[in-house]
Amino acid sequence: MKPVRLAFLTMLFAAYAACQPALAQSSAKGPALMIAIDGAIGPATVRYVKDGLAVAAERGAEVVILRLNTPGGLVTSMREIIADMLVSPVPVIGFVAPSGAHAASAGTYILYATHIAAMAPGTNLGAATPVEIGGFSPGLPEPSKEKKDGSSDPAPADTMATKATNDAVAFIRSLAELRGRNADWAEEAVRKASSLSASAALEAHVIDLVARDPAELLEKIDGRKVEVSGKEQVLATKGLRIELLRPGWFIRLLSVITDPNIALILMLVGVYGLIFEFSAPGMVAPGTIGAICLLLGLYALNLLPIDYAGLALILLGLSLLAVEAFTPTFAVGLGGIIAFLLGVAMLFKAEGPGFELSWTVIDIVAALVFALTLLIGRYVWSVRKRPARVGAQAMFGTQARVLDWSGAAGHVLAQGERWRAHGAESFTPGEIVEVDSVQGLVLNVRHAPVSAASGGEAR
Repeated sequence: MKPVRLAFLTMLFAAYAACQPALAQSSAKGPALMIAIDGAIGPATVRYVKDGLAVAAERGAEVVILRLNTPGGLVTSMREIIADMLVSPVPVIGFVAPSGAHAASAGTYILYATHIAAMAPGTNLGAATPVEIGGFSPGLPEPSKEKKDGSSDPAPADTMATKATNDAVAFIRSLAELRGRNADWAEEAVRKASSLSASAALEAHVIDLVARDPAELLEKIDGRKVEVSGKEQVLATKGLRIELLRPGWFIRLLSVITDPNIALILMLVGVYGLIFEFSAPGMVAPGTIGAICLLLGLYALNLLPIDYAGLALILLGLSLLAVEAFTPTFAVGLGGIIAFLLGVAMLFKAEGPGFELSWTVIDIVAALVFALTLLIGRYVWSVRKRPARVGAQAMFGTQARVLDWSGAAGHVLAQGERWRAHGAESFTPGEIVEVDSVQGLVLNVRHAPVSAASGGEAR
């Protein structure tokens, strides 16, 4: 019995020793965290990616899958995301998915910066030409100015376009050289706005592989070597659990308010909310809502690449329209509308997909502001034309109810208050009289007209 028991214990120990490396390896593996970028790339995307990479480092994730489906976005936001990825201690796998998705413009730069670039079938990337404000593309420069001798100098817009293009080319080529990808096509994507499908990108050595879904992606990159923070790392991704990191409430709020049109409307609501509060103190709601909206709008504009001269013109225009509402002159209101529209046109230094100002929204906002100004101005003007009715003048013609009367004096109830009253006639308690004049704190009253007297008691 003892030899049999000893043999059984030996076999059990050998099995445990054989399973120990696999158990140690599986326990050492972290999850594969996925960050999904859907839509335009802006300040909210920067915060989302930065937080996601920080969570991946804290949890010891094996890799981060950056799933891309974007038309592009702001250059400043794109550069911030790439800077965060380059210093990330966790390998970042770029994956253009699902089928039908694309990584255009800024998305192409981000894909080039990832440690491993992959695409799903039926996706595309490219069209990385930077878009400047004014609607022209650096790849399509404006005509040059011709001199008298027949030679020509580049137009100012052409010079700026060339600078922007050369800077973008240098940036994407540096990313291609860092990751060992096709730098020539990268330059072509910037200069000629070229695009590639998933299979064509794989053949051109723009991406590293094609995968149908994240699970297949992890299987295909298992065992690959990548350089992370200057050190070579072998990926062990087969069978990893995939967790999607969802943006928090603040990032979702940020994605809404950093829309230039929303930011402009928030600022407008904020300014007019404060104007209404100052014009009628004690309403509370307009002032509270206005202050919140104004701060949110200014915070959003601070995150966007804006021209502060344009912002100053917008605020000046709104101020002039507020002045026009309370002191109608028309000239001030017209100046406010012009300053507002000029400020909007100058507000953004650069635009990207998903971050353009809608002129339809601007026209509607300008029309509503002007209509509101006219409405308030008309009301204020009609009030100014009325005779002043304050103090004793406000009491003239007011109806009162006699409380008691003796001889030529007594007491009446007028506008909810008890007054001393004099009259040349005799009145009975309960009778409705009319105030003829006021002398100090004494009302001179007379018989009210028959129609007024039958109308009910005075308040």
